[in-house]
Amino acid sequence: MIATGVVAASSTVLTACGGGSKSSDNKIPSVSKAKQSKIAVGTKADSTGPAPEVAGAVKGGTIYGLDQFDMDHLDPAQIYVSTEILITTPIMRGLTGYKLDSKGGATLVGDVATDAGTAKDGGKTWSFTIKDGIKWEDGSDLTMDDVRHTFERLFASFVTEGPRYVQQFLVGGDKYKGPYEGKHLDSIEIDGKTITFRLNQARGDFNFTLAERAYSFVKKSKDTKEKYDKQPFSCGPYKISARDIGKSLTYTRNEHWDPATDPIRNAYPDKYLFQFGFELLASTDRYIADKGNDQYTMSIFNEIAPERIATVLTNAKLKERVLTAVDTVTYYWPINTTRITDVKVRQAINYAWPNQQLQTIRGGASTSEIATTIFSPVTPGYTDFDLYGKKTKPGGDPAKAKALLKEAGKLGQKLVIAYQTSDNAVKQAVAIKNALEAAGFTVVNKQLDKSTFYTQIGKIDNTYDLFAAGWSPDWPGGYSVFYPCWDGDNIGDGRSNYAQLKNASVDKAIAAASLITNADEANKAWGAIDKQVMELAACVPDYHAIRNWMHGSKVGGFVYDAGNTGIALTRLYAKA
Repeated sequence: MIATGVVAASSTVLTACGGGSKSSDNKIPSVSKAKQSKIAVGTKADSTGPAPEVAGAVKGGTIYGLDQFDMDHLDPAQIYVSTEILITTPIMRGLTGYKLDSKGGATLVGDVATDAGTAKDGGKTWSFTIKDGIKWEDGSDLTMDDVRHTFERLFASFVTEGPRYVQQFLVGGDKYKGPYEGKHLDSIEIDGKTITFRLNQARGDFNFTLAERAYSFVKKSKDTKEKYDKQPFSCGPYKISARDIGKSLTYTRNEHWDPATDPIRNAYPDKYLFQFGFELLASTDRYIADKGNDQYTMSIFNEIAPERIATVLTNAKLKERVLTAVDTVTYYWPINTTRITDVKVRQAINYAWPNQQLQTIRGGASTSEIATTIFSPVTPGYTDFDLYGKKTKPGGDPAKAKALLKEAGKLGQKLVIAYQTSDNAVKQAVAIKNALEAAGFTVVNKQLDKSTFYTQIGKIDNTYDLFAAGWSPDWPGGYSVFYPCWDGDNIGDGRSNYAQLKNASVDKAIAAASLITNADEANKAWGAIDKQVMELAACVPDYHAIRNWMHGSKVGGFVYDAGNTGIALTRLYAKA
Protein backbone atom coordinates (compact mmCIF):
# COMPACT_ATOMS: atom_id res chain seq x y z
CA MET A 1 0.00 0.00 0.00
CA ILE A 2 0.86 9.11 -2.74
CA ALA A 3 2.85 14.62 -3.66
CA THR A 4 6.49 14.71 -3.66
CA GLY A 5 9.16 15.92 -1.25
CA VAL A 6 8.45 19.34 0.11
CA VAL A 7 5.03 19.42 -1.51
CA ALA A 8 3.73 17.20 1.28
CA ALA A 9 4.84 19.68 3.93
CA SER A 10 1.73 21.78 3.39
CA SER A 11 -1.10 21.52 5.89
CA THR A 12 -3.11 19.39 3.49
CA VAL A 13 -1.85 17.14 0.74
CA LEU A 14 -3.58 15.01 -1.81
CA THR A 15 -3.57 11.29 -1.37
CA ALA A 16 -4.61 8.59 -3.73
CA CYS A 17 -6.89 6.97 -1.19
CA GLY A 18 -10.50 6.69 -2.23
CA GLY A 19 -13.38 6.62 0.21
CA GLY A 20 -15.18 3.49 1.34
CA SER A 21 -18.83 2.92 0.54
CA LYS A 22 -21.63 0.83 1.98
CA SER A 23 -24.40 2.04 -0.29
CA SER A 24 -27.05 -0.49 -1.23
CA ASP A 25 -27.37 0.58 -4.86
CA ASN A 26 -25.92 -1.48 -7.66
CA LYS A 27 -23.75 1.16 -9.26
CA ILE A 28 -20.21 0.03 -10.01
CA PRO A 29 -17.57 2.42 -8.60
CA SER A 30 -15.30 4.06 -11.14
CA VAL A 31 -11.62 4.34 -10.35
CA SER A 32 -11.20 6.96 -13.06
CA LYS A 33 -13.93 9.15 -11.55
CA ALA A 34 -13.04 8.63 -7.90
CA LYS A 35 -12.15 11.76 -6.00
CA GLN A 36 -8.72 12.44 -4.61
CA SER A 37 -9.15 12.90 -0.87
CA LYS A 38 -7.00 15.03 1.40
CA ILE A 39 -4.75 14.02 4.27
CA ALA A 40 -4.16 16.87 6.68
CA VAL A 41 -1.12 17.24 8.90
CA GLY A 42 -2.65 17.37 12.36
CA THR A 43 -1.90 19.63 15.29
CA LYS A 44 -0.50 18.80 18.71
CA ALA A 45 -4.07 18.58 19.97
CA ASP A 46 -4.91 16.08 17.23
CA SER A 47 -1.99 13.97 18.43
CA THR A 48 -3.30 13.46 21.95
CA GLY A 49 -5.25 10.36 22.96
CA PRO A 50 -7.52 8.63 23.30
CA ALA A 51 -8.58 7.79 19.75
CA PRO A 52 -12.06 9.00 18.73
CA GLU A 53 -14.73 6.59 19.89
CA VAL A 54 -16.53 4.45 17.34
CA ALA A 55 -20.28 5.04 17.53
CA GLY A 56 -22.06 2.10 19.10
CA ALA A 57 -18.88 0.21 19.92
CA VAL A 58 -18.73 -2.13 22.90
CA LYS A 59 -15.75 -3.75 24.59
CA GLY A 60 -15.16 -7.47 24.78
CA GLY A 61 -15.43 -10.54 22.61
CA THR A 62 -13.21 -11.87 19.84
CA ILE A 63 -12.74 -10.74 16.25
CA TYR A 64 -11.71 -13.57 13.94
CA GLY A 65 -9.86 -13.38 10.63
CA LEU A 66 -10.01 -15.60 7.54
CA ASP A 67 -7.22 -15.12 5.02
CA GLN A 68 -5.21 -17.05 2.48
CA PHE A 69 -1.74 -16.72 3.94
CA ASP A 70 0.31 -15.91 7.01
CA MET A 71 2.68 -12.97 7.16
CA ASP A 72 6.15 -13.33 5.66
CA HIS A 73 7.48 -10.64 8.04
CA LEU A 74 6.56 -9.22 11.45
CA ASP A 75 9.82 -7.38 12.09
CA PRO A 76 8.77 -3.80 11.30
CA ALA A 77 12.04 -3.08 9.51
CA GLN A 78 11.20 -5.87 7.05
CA ILE A 79 7.55 -4.90 6.50
CA TYR A 80 6.61 -3.45 3.12
CA VAL A 81 3.46 -5.41 2.19
CA SER A 82 0.02 -3.97 2.91
CA THR A 83 -1.33 -7.04 4.71
CA GLU A 84 1.64 -6.96 7.11
CA ILE A 85 1.18 -3.22 7.65
CA LEU A 86 -2.51 -3.62 8.45
CA ILE A 87 -2.27 -6.66 10.70
CA THR A 88 0.46 -5.10 12.87
CA THR A 89 -1.36 -1.81 13.56
CA PRO A 90 -2.70 -3.13 16.91
CA ILE A 91 0.75 -4.16 18.20
CA MET A 92 3.17 -1.59 16.78
CA ARG A 93 3.58 2.15 17.25
CA GLY A 94 5.87 4.72 15.64
CA LEU A 95 6.65 8.43 15.76
CA THR A 96 3.77 9.35 13.45
CA GLY A 97 0.69 7.61 12.07
CA TYR A 98 -2.79 8.12 10.68
CA LYS A 99 -5.74 9.13 12.87
CA LEU A 100 -9.07 8.15 11.33
CA ASP A 101 -12.47 9.79 11.36
CA SER A 102 -15.77 7.89 11.37
CA LYS A 103 -15.55 7.23 7.62
CA GLY A 104 -11.89 6.20 7.61
CA GLY A 105 -10.55 9.55 6.43
CA ALA A 106 -6.99 10.08 7.64
CA THR A 107 -5.01 12.84 9.37
CA LEU A 108 -1.25 12.55 9.91
CA VAL A 109 -0.58 12.94 13.64
CA GLY A 110 2.04 12.20 16.24
CA ASP A 111 1.58 8.63 17.41
CA VAL A 112 4.22 8.19 20.10
CA ALA A 113 5.47 11.69 19.26
CA THR A 114 3.68 14.70 20.76
CA ASP A 115 2.93 16.04 17.27
CA ALA A 116 3.65 15.34 13.63
CA GLY A 117 7.17 16.74 13.87
CA THR A 118 9.05 20.02 13.49
CA ALA A 119 11.08 20.77 10.37
CA LYS A 120 14.03 23.16 10.26
CA ASP A 121 16.60 24.15 7.63
CA GLY A 122 13.91 23.97 4.96
CA GLY A 123 13.23 20.32 5.77
CA LYS A 124 16.80 19.03 6.20
CA THR A 125 16.35 18.67 9.97
CA TRP A 126 13.35 17.05 11.67
CA SER A 127 12.69 16.74 15.40
CA PHE A 128 10.11 14.71 17.35
CA THR A 129 9.46 14.69 21.09
CA ILE A 130 8.27 11.47 22.75
CA LYS A 131 5.16 11.40 24.94
CA ASP A 132 5.27 10.29 28.56
CA GLY A 133 3.66 7.01 29.54
CA ILE A 134 4.58 4.84 26.54
CA LYS A 135 5.21 1.32 27.82
CA TRP A 136 6.16 -2.05 26.38
CA GLU A 137 4.12 -5.19 26.94
CA ASP A 138 6.32 -6.10 29.97
CA GLY A 139 5.50 -2.79 31.65
CA SER A 140 8.89 -1.19 31.01
CA ASP A 141 9.10 2.33 29.59
CA LEU A 142 9.91 3.10 25.98
CA THR A 143 13.36 4.69 26.27
CA MET A 144 15.23 7.02 23.96
CA ASP A 145 17.76 4.20 23.54
CA ASP A 146 14.90 2.12 22.13
CA VAL A 147 13.90 4.95 19.80
CA ARG A 148 17.42 5.50 18.46
CA HIS A 149 18.04 1.75 18.21
CA THR A 150 14.90 1.34 16.11
CA PHE A 151 16.30 3.58 13.41
CA GLU A 152 19.92 2.45 13.64
CA ARG A 153 19.02 -1.24 13.24
CA LEU A 154 17.51 -0.40 9.83
CA PHE A 155 21.09 -0.38 8.53
CA ALA A 156 21.85 -3.96 9.63
CA SER A 157 22.71 -6.42 6.88
CA PHE A 158 19.80 -8.73 7.74
CA VAL A 159 17.27 -5.97 6.97
CA THR A 160 16.60 -6.55 3.28
CA GLU A 161 12.84 -6.41 2.69
CA GLY A 162 11.59 -3.05 4.00
CA PRO A 163 11.68 0.47 2.55
CA ARG A 164 15.03 2.23 2.26
CA TYR A 165 13.94 5.84 2.69
CA VAL A 166 15.45 6.53 6.12
CA GLN A 167 18.69 4.72 5.25
CA GLN A 168 19.05 6.88 2.14
CA PHE A 169 17.87 10.17 3.63
CA LEU A 170 20.09 10.28 6.75
CA VAL A 171 23.50 11.96 6.56
CA GLY A 172 26.19 9.27 6.74
CA GLY A 173 23.72 6.48 6.08
CA ASP A 174 25.66 5.32 3.05
CA LYS A 175 28.55 4.19 5.29
CA TYR A 176 26.80 3.16 8.51
CA LYS A 177 26.54 -0.58 9.22
CA GLY A 178 24.12 -0.63 12.14
CA PRO A 179 24.32 -0.52 15.95
CA TYR A 180 25.43 -4.06 16.76
CA GLU A 181 29.11 -3.14 17.00
CA GLY A 182 28.32 -0.37 19.47
CA LYS A 183 28.43 2.59 17.07
CA HIS A 184 25.75 5.26 16.75
CA LEU A 185 24.85 7.17 13.59
CA ASP A 186 25.79 10.82 14.16
CA SER A 187 22.85 12.17 12.14
CA ILE A 188 20.43 10.73 14.73
CA GLU A 189 20.64 12.94 17.81
CA ILE A 190 19.02 12.41 21.22
CA ASP A 191 18.40 15.30 23.63
CA GLY A 192 16.18 14.48 26.58
CA LYS A 193 12.97 13.09 25.08
CA THR A 194 13.59 14.57 21.63
CA ILE A 195 15.03 12.74 18.64
CA THR A 196 16.42 14.77 15.73
CA PHE A 197 17.19 13.51 12.25
CA ARG A 198 19.65 15.30 9.98
CA LEU A 199 18.92 14.61 6.32
CA ASN A 200 21.17 14.88 3.29
CA GLN A 201 18.57 16.94 1.43
CA ALA A 202 15.36 18.74 2.30
CA ARG A 203 12.38 16.41 2.74
CA GLY A 204 9.11 18.16 3.39
CA ASP A 205 7.37 14.79 3.65
CA PHE A 206 9.67 13.10 6.18
CA ASN A 207 6.88 13.03 8.77
CA PHE A 208 4.79 11.06 6.25
CA THR A 209 7.73 8.74 5.64
CA LEU A 210 7.92 7.90 9.35
CA ALA A 211 4.27 6.78 9.36
CA GLU A 212 5.43 3.67 7.48
CA ARG A 213 5.22 0.49 9.55
CA ALA A 214 8.93 -0.09 8.91
CA TYR A 215 9.70 2.66 11.42
CA SER A 216 7.69 1.24 14.33
CA PHE A 217 9.63 0.81 17.55
CA VAL A 218 11.77 -2.14 18.56
CA LYS A 219 12.80 -2.54 22.20
CA LYS A 220 16.59 -2.66 22.27
CA SER A 221 16.88 -5.38 24.92
CA LYS A 222 14.40 -7.58 23.05
CA ASP A 223 16.03 -7.23 19.63
CA THR A 224 16.82 -10.77 18.51
CA LYS A 225 17.94 -9.61 15.06
CA GLU A 226 16.79 -12.14 12.42
CA LYS A 227 14.63 -14.00 14.97
CA TYR A 228 12.67 -10.84 15.78
CA ASP A 229 10.70 -11.46 12.58
CA LYS A 230 8.78 -14.29 14.27
CA GLN A 231 7.83 -12.69 17.60
CA PRO A 232 7.97 -8.88 17.79
CA PHE A 233 7.53 -7.09 21.13
CA SER A 234 4.51 -4.82 21.50
CA CYS A 235 3.94 -1.27 22.72
CA GLY A 236 0.44 -1.12 21.20
CA PRO A 237 -2.92 -2.07 22.73
CA TYR A 238 -2.41 -5.76 21.93
CA LYS A 239 0.41 -8.28 22.04
CA ILE A 240 1.08 -11.61 20.36
CA SER A 241 -0.03 -14.34 22.75
CA ALA A 242 0.16 -17.29 20.35
CA ARG A 243 1.44 -18.01 16.86
CA ASP A 244 1.27 -21.17 14.77
CA ILE A 245 3.15 -20.12 11.65
CA GLY A 246 1.10 -20.70 8.53
CA LYS A 247 -2.07 -21.42 10.51
CA SER A 248 -2.93 -18.75 13.07
CA LEU A 249 -1.90 -15.61 14.95
CA THR A 250 -3.52 -14.51 18.22
CA TYR A 251 -3.52 -11.07 19.84
CA THR A 252 -4.62 -10.42 23.40
CA ARG A 253 -4.62 -7.18 25.37
CA ASN A 254 -1.41 -5.42 26.39
CA GLU A 255 -2.45 -4.29 29.88
CA HIS A 256 0.34 -1.70 29.96
CA TRP A 257 -0.94 0.29 26.96
CA ASP A 258 -2.37 3.66 27.97
CA PRO A 259 -5.15 4.88 25.61
CA ALA A 260 -4.52 8.45 26.78
CA THR A 261 -1.24 8.36 24.82
CA ASP A 262 -2.73 6.95 21.63
CA PRO A 263 -4.77 9.07 19.17
CA ILE A 264 -4.92 6.31 16.57
CA ARG A 265 -5.98 2.98 18.09
CA ASN A 266 -9.17 1.88 19.77
CA ALA A 267 -9.07 -1.44 21.60
CA TYR A 268 -12.55 -2.93 21.76
CA PRO A 269 -12.16 -6.73 21.32
CA ASP A 270 -10.50 -8.76 24.04
CA LYS A 271 -8.83 -10.86 21.40
CA TYR A 272 -8.05 -11.11 17.67
CA LEU A 273 -7.65 -14.61 16.24
CA PHE A 274 -6.35 -14.53 12.65
CA GLN A 275 -6.67 -17.84 10.76
CA PHE A 276 -4.77 -18.63 7.56
CA GLY A 277 -5.09 -21.09 4.70
CA PHE A 278 -8.50 -20.10 3.34
CA GLU A 279 -9.06 -19.52 -0.36
CA LEU A 280 -11.44 -16.75 -1.46
CA LEU A 281 -14.34 -19.08 -2.18
CA ALA A 282 -14.08 -20.78 1.20
CA SER A 283 -14.07 -17.52 3.16
CA THR A 284 -16.82 -15.95 1.04
CA ASP A 285 -19.15 -18.92 1.51
CA ARG A 286 -18.63 -18.74 5.26
CA TYR A 287 -19.49 -15.03 5.21
CA ILE A 288 -22.63 -15.74 3.20
CA ALA A 289 -23.70 -18.49 5.64
CA ASP A 290 -22.89 -16.22 8.62
CA LYS A 291 -23.04 -18.91 11.31
CA GLY A 292 -21.43 -19.22 14.74
CA ASN A 293 -18.09 -17.48 15.17
CA ASP A 294 -18.12 -16.52 11.50
CA GLN A 295 -20.54 -13.76 12.49
CA TYR A 296 -17.54 -12.13 14.22
CA THR A 297 -15.14 -12.65 11.31
CA MET A 298 -13.43 -10.39 8.76
CA SER A 299 -10.56 -10.56 6.27
CA ILE A 300 -7.57 -8.33 5.70
CA PHE A 301 -6.63 -9.77 2.32
CA ASN A 302 -9.47 -12.04 1.17
CA GLU A 303 -12.11 -10.21 -0.78
CA ILE A 304 -15.34 -11.64 -2.21
CA ALA A 305 -14.53 -14.57 -4.48
CA PRO A 306 -15.03 -13.78 -8.18
CA GLU A 307 -17.49 -16.69 -8.38
CA ARG A 308 -19.69 -14.98 -5.76
CA ILE A 309 -19.39 -11.30 -6.76
CA ALA A 310 -22.68 -11.20 -8.63
CA THR A 311 -24.50 -13.20 -5.94
CA VAL A 312 -23.38 -10.92 -3.14
CA LEU A 313 -23.52 -7.49 -4.80
CA THR A 314 -27.04 -8.05 -6.20
CA ASN A 315 -28.42 -9.23 -2.86
CA ALA A 316 -29.33 -6.19 -0.76
CA LYS A 317 -29.14 -8.14 2.51
CA LEU A 318 -25.68 -9.53 1.79
CA LYS A 319 -24.42 -6.26 0.37
CA GLU A 320 -25.06 -4.58 3.73
CA ARG A 321 -22.03 -6.55 4.95
CA VAL A 322 -19.73 -5.45 2.11
CA LEU A 323 -17.23 -2.61 2.25
CA THR A 324 -16.39 -1.31 -1.22
CA ALA A 325 -13.43 1.02 -1.62
CA VAL A 326 -11.43 2.41 -4.52
CA ASP A 327 -7.85 1.62 -3.58
CA THR A 328 -4.64 3.50 -4.34
CA VAL A 329 -2.97 0.38 -5.70
CA THR A 330 -2.11 -0.44 -9.29
CA TYR A 331 -1.41 -4.10 -9.94
CA TYR A 332 1.15 -4.71 -12.62
CA TRP A 333 3.56 -7.37 -13.84
CA PRO A 334 7.20 -6.24 -13.66
CA ILE A 335 9.33 -7.57 -16.51
CA ASN A 336 12.81 -8.59 -15.43
CA THR A 337 14.81 -6.19 -17.58
CA THR A 338 18.09 -8.02 -16.85
CA ARG A 339 16.64 -11.12 -18.54
CA ILE A 340 14.35 -9.53 -21.15
CA THR A 341 16.69 -6.82 -22.42
CA ASP A 342 15.04 -6.08 -25.77
CA VAL A 343 12.45 -3.31 -25.39
CA LYS A 344 10.53 -4.62 -28.42
CA VAL A 345 10.03 -7.95 -26.66
CA ARG A 346 8.77 -6.15 -23.55
CA GLN A 347 6.45 -4.04 -25.68
CA ALA A 348 5.16 -7.20 -27.35
CA ILE A 349 4.24 -8.60 -23.94
CA ASN A 350 2.21 -5.43 -23.29
CA TYR A 351 0.38 -5.66 -26.61
CA ALA A 352 -0.44 -9.34 -26.08
CA TRP A 353 -1.70 -8.97 -22.51
CA PRO A 354 -5.28 -10.27 -21.98
CA ASN A 355 -6.48 -7.50 -19.63
CA GLN A 356 -10.17 -8.04 -20.30
CA GLN A 357 -10.02 -11.78 -19.76
CA LEU A 358 -8.18 -11.28 -16.49
CA GLN A 359 -10.75 -8.70 -15.36
CA THR A 360 -13.51 -11.24 -16.04
CA ILE A 361 -11.70 -13.90 -13.99
CA ARG A 362 -11.40 -11.43 -11.09
CA GLY A 363 -15.16 -10.85 -11.13
CA GLY A 364 -15.63 -8.14 -13.74
CA ALA A 365 -15.86 -4.37 -13.53
CA SER A 366 -17.09 -4.55 -9.93
CA THR A 367 -13.59 -5.55 -8.83
CA SER A 368 -11.20 -3.60 -11.02
CA GLU A 369 -10.58 -1.18 -13.85
CA ILE A 370 -8.14 -2.06 -16.63
CA ALA A 371 -4.87 -0.18 -16.19
CA THR A 372 -2.76 1.49 -18.86
CA THR A 373 -0.51 3.40 -16.43
CA ILE A 374 1.57 2.77 -13.30
CA PHE A 375 -0.10 5.60 -11.42
CA SER A 376 -3.64 4.99 -10.20
CA PRO A 377 -6.17 7.58 -11.45
CA VAL A 378 -6.80 8.60 -7.83
CA THR A 379 -3.14 9.50 -7.25
CA PRO A 380 -1.95 13.09 -7.76
CA GLY A 381 0.22 13.20 -10.87
CA TYR A 382 -1.85 10.65 -12.77
CA THR A 383 -1.73 11.31 -16.51
CA ASP A 384 -4.11 9.45 -18.80
CA PHE A 385 -2.27 7.68 -21.64
CA ASP A 386 -2.52 4.33 -23.38
CA LEU A 387 0.69 3.37 -25.18
CA TYR A 388 -0.36 -0.20 -25.98
CA GLY A 389 -3.93 0.22 -27.18
CA LYS A 390 -5.71 -1.34 -24.21
CA LYS A 391 -8.73 0.95 -24.51
CA THR A 392 -9.40 -0.09 -28.09
CA LYS A 393 -8.28 -3.73 -27.74
CA PRO A 394 -8.65 -4.67 -24.03
CA GLY A 395 -8.38 -8.35 -24.92
CA GLY A 396 -4.90 -7.84 -26.35
CA ASP A 397 -3.47 -7.50 -29.84
CA PRO A 398 -1.62 -10.76 -30.64
CA ALA A 399 -0.97 -9.74 -34.25
CA LYS A 400 0.81 -6.54 -33.21
CA ALA A 401 2.75 -8.43 -30.54
CA LYS A 402 3.85 -11.15 -32.98
CA ALA A 403 4.95 -8.55 -35.53
CA LEU A 404 7.17 -6.90 -32.90
CA LEU A 405 8.65 -10.25 -31.90
CA LYS A 406 9.38 -11.05 -35.52
CA GLU A 407 10.96 -7.61 -36.02
CA ALA A 408 13.19 -8.28 -33.01
CA GLY A 409 14.06 -11.76 -34.28
CA LYS A 410 12.58 -13.27 -31.10
CA LEU A 411 9.65 -15.43 -32.24
CA GLY A 412 9.36 -18.26 -29.73
CA GLN A 413 10.92 -16.15 -26.95
CA LYS A 414 10.72 -18.16 -23.71
CA LEU A 415 9.06 -16.47 -20.73
CA VAL A 416 9.19 -17.92 -17.22
CA ILE A 417 6.26 -16.41 -15.30
CA ALA A 418 5.88 -16.57 -11.49
CA TYR A 419 2.48 -16.66 -9.81
CA GLN A 420 1.20 -17.00 -6.28
CA THR A 421 -0.40 -20.32 -5.40
CA SER A 422 -4.12 -19.61 -5.25
CA ASP A 423 -7.18 -20.82 -7.14
CA ASN A 424 -7.69 -17.43 -8.78
CA ALA A 425 -4.04 -17.07 -9.76
CA VAL A 426 -4.11 -20.45 -11.48
CA LYS A 427 -7.05 -19.37 -13.64
CA GLN A 428 -5.29 -16.14 -14.57
CA ALA A 429 -2.08 -18.05 -15.33
CA VAL A 430 -3.89 -20.11 -17.94
CA ALA A 431 -5.33 -17.00 -19.63
CA ILE A 432 -1.94 -15.27 -19.70
CA LYS A 433 -0.15 -18.34 -21.04
CA ASN A 434 -2.73 -18.75 -23.82
CA ALA A 435 -2.57 -15.08 -24.81
CA LEU A 436 1.21 -14.87 -24.87
CA GLU A 437 1.60 -18.12 -26.77
CA ALA A 438 -0.94 -16.88 -29.35
CA ALA A 439 1.40 -13.90 -29.81
CA GLY A 440 4.47 -16.05 -30.48
CA PHE A 441 5.97 -16.58 -27.01
CA THR A 442 6.83 -19.85 -25.30
CA VAL A 443 5.56 -19.70 -21.73
CA VAL A 444 6.57 -21.63 -18.61
CA ASN A 445 4.44 -21.04 -15.50
CA LYS A 446 5.93 -21.31 -12.00
CA GLN A 447 3.74 -21.35 -8.88
CA LEU A 448 5.32 -19.81 -5.75
CA ASP A 449 4.20 -20.00 -2.14
CA LYS A 450 2.00 -16.99 -1.26
CA SER A 451 3.54 -16.21 2.11
CA THR A 452 7.08 -15.87 0.67
CA PHE A 453 6.19 -14.72 -2.84
CA TYR A 454 7.59 -11.18 -2.56
CA THR A 455 10.76 -12.46 -0.91
CA GLN A 456 11.33 -14.81 -3.84
CA ILE A 457 10.67 -12.32 -6.64
CA GLY A 458 12.69 -9.73 -4.70
CA LYS A 459 15.94 -11.64 -5.16
CA ILE A 460 18.04 -10.06 -7.91
CA ASP A 461 19.21 -13.46 -9.13
CA ASN A 462 15.68 -14.89 -9.41
CA THR A 463 14.99 -17.00 -12.48
CA TYR A 464 11.71 -15.37 -13.54
CA ASP A 465 11.00 -13.08 -16.48
CA LEU A 466 7.63 -11.81 -15.33
CA PHE A 467 5.76 -11.83 -12.03
CA ALA A 468 2.65 -10.46 -10.41
CA ALA A 469 3.17 -7.42 -8.17
CA GLY A 470 1.51 -4.15 -7.31
CA TRP A 471 2.15 -0.87 -5.56
CA SER A 472 0.31 1.61 -3.39
CA PRO A 473 2.00 4.95 -2.71
CA ASP A 474 3.73 4.90 0.67
CA TRP A 475 2.57 8.45 1.41
CA PRO A 476 1.07 11.29 -0.67
CA GLY A 477 3.19 11.64 -3.77
CA GLY A 478 4.94 10.36 -6.85
CA TYR A 479 8.30 9.93 -5.12
CA SER A 480 6.94 7.04 -3.05
CA VAL A 481 5.88 5.28 -6.26
CA PHE A 482 8.75 5.88 -8.64
CA TYR A 483 11.81 5.94 -6.39
CA PRO A 484 11.24 2.57 -4.67
CA CYS A 485 9.98 0.75 -7.75
CA TRP A 486 11.79 2.25 -10.73
CA ASP A 487 15.02 3.97 -9.63
CA GLY A 488 18.25 2.15 -10.45
CA ASP A 489 19.63 2.90 -6.98
CA ASN A 490 16.95 0.68 -5.47
CA ILE A 491 18.06 -2.60 -7.03
CA GLY A 492 19.07 -5.33 -4.60
CA ASP A 493 17.78 -8.34 -2.70
CA GLY A 494 14.54 -7.42 -0.97
CA ARG A 495 14.16 -4.12 -2.82
CA SER A 496 10.99 -3.22 -4.68
CA ASN A 497 12.51 -2.37 -8.07
CA TYR A 498 11.35 -5.81 -9.12
CA ALA A 499 11.97 -5.10 -12.82
CA GLN A 500 15.57 -4.20 -11.93
CA LEU A 501 15.20 -1.20 -14.21
CA LYS A 502 18.40 0.84 -14.37
CA ASN A 503 17.92 3.66 -16.84
CA ALA A 504 19.93 6.87 -16.53
CA SER A 505 17.18 9.06 -17.98
CA VAL A 506 14.56 7.69 -15.59
CA ASP A 507 16.90 8.05 -12.60
CA LYS A 508 17.68 11.64 -13.57
CA ALA A 509 14.00 12.47 -13.97
CA ILE A 510 13.13 11.00 -10.54
CA ALA A 511 15.91 13.01 -8.87
CA ALA A 512 14.75 16.22 -10.57
CA ALA A 513 11.06 15.68 -9.78
CA SER A 514 11.79 15.08 -6.10
CA LEU A 515 13.16 18.63 -5.81
CA ILE A 516 10.17 20.43 -7.35
CA THR A 517 8.36 22.45 -4.71
CA ASN A 518 5.30 23.51 -6.74
CA ALA A 519 2.63 20.81 -6.39
CA ASP A 520 1.20 21.21 -9.90
CA GLU A 521 4.63 21.15 -11.53
CA ALA A 522 5.68 18.17 -9.43
CA ASN A 523 2.58 16.24 -10.40
CA LYS A 524 3.25 16.92 -14.10
CA ALA A 525 6.80 15.65 -13.67
CA TRP A 526 5.68 12.41 -12.01
CA GLY A 527 3.08 11.85 -14.73
CA ALA A 528 5.80 12.24 -17.36
CA ILE A 529 7.97 9.70 -15.54
CA ASP A 530 5.09 7.24 -15.58
CA LYS A 531 4.98 7.53 -19.38
CA GLN A 532 8.78 7.31 -19.61
CA VAL A 533 8.84 4.00 -17.72
CA MET A 534 5.99 2.64 -19.84
CA GLU A 535 7.79 3.60 -23.07
CA LEU A 536 10.56 1.31 -21.83
CA ALA A 537 7.86 -1.34 -21.19
CA ALA A 538 9.41 -2.25 -17.84
CA CYS A 539 6.11 -3.69 -16.70
CA VAL A 540 2.63 -4.62 -17.85
CA PRO A 541 -0.05 -2.54 -16.08
CA ASP A 542 -2.90 -4.91 -15.23
CA TYR A 543 -5.59 -3.21 -13.14
CA HIS A 544 -6.57 -0.53 -10.64
CA ALA A 545 -8.32 -2.17 -7.72
CA ILE A 546 -11.86 -1.78 -6.47
CA ARG A 547 -11.98 -3.59 -3.14
CA ASN A 548 -14.98 -5.61 -1.98
CA TRP A 549 -14.49 -6.95 1.53
CA MET A 550 -17.24 -8.92 3.24
CA HIS A 551 -17.56 -9.55 6.97
CA GLY A 552 -19.74 -11.28 9.54
CA SER A 553 -22.99 -9.73 10.73
CA LYS A 554 -21.68 -9.08 14.25
CA VAL A 555 -18.53 -7.18 13.23
CA GLY A 556 -18.91 -3.46 13.88
CA GLY A 557 -16.73 -0.48 12.97
CA PHE A 558 -15.75 -1.90 9.57
CA VAL A 559 -14.21 1.00 7.61
CA TYR A 560 -11.44 1.60 5.09
CA ASP A 561 -8.25 3.09 6.53
CA ALA A 562 -7.30 5.81 4.04
CA GLY A 563 -3.84 6.18 5.58
CA ASN A 564 -2.77 2.54 5.48
CA THR A 565 -5.10 1.63 2.57
CA GLY A 566 -6.97 -1.34 3.95
CA ILE A 567 -9.25 -2.48 6.75
CA ALA A 568 -8.94 -0.38 9.92
CA LEU A 569 -8.42 -3.20 12.44
CA THR A 570 -8.30 -1.00 15.51
CA ARG A 571 -11.80 0.42 14.91
CA LEU A 572 -13.44 -3.03 14.88
CA TYR A 573 -15.67 -4.32 17.65
CA ALA A 574 -17.72 -7.45 18.33
CA LYS A 575 -21.41 -6.62 18.52
CA ALA A 576 -23.19 -7.79 21.65
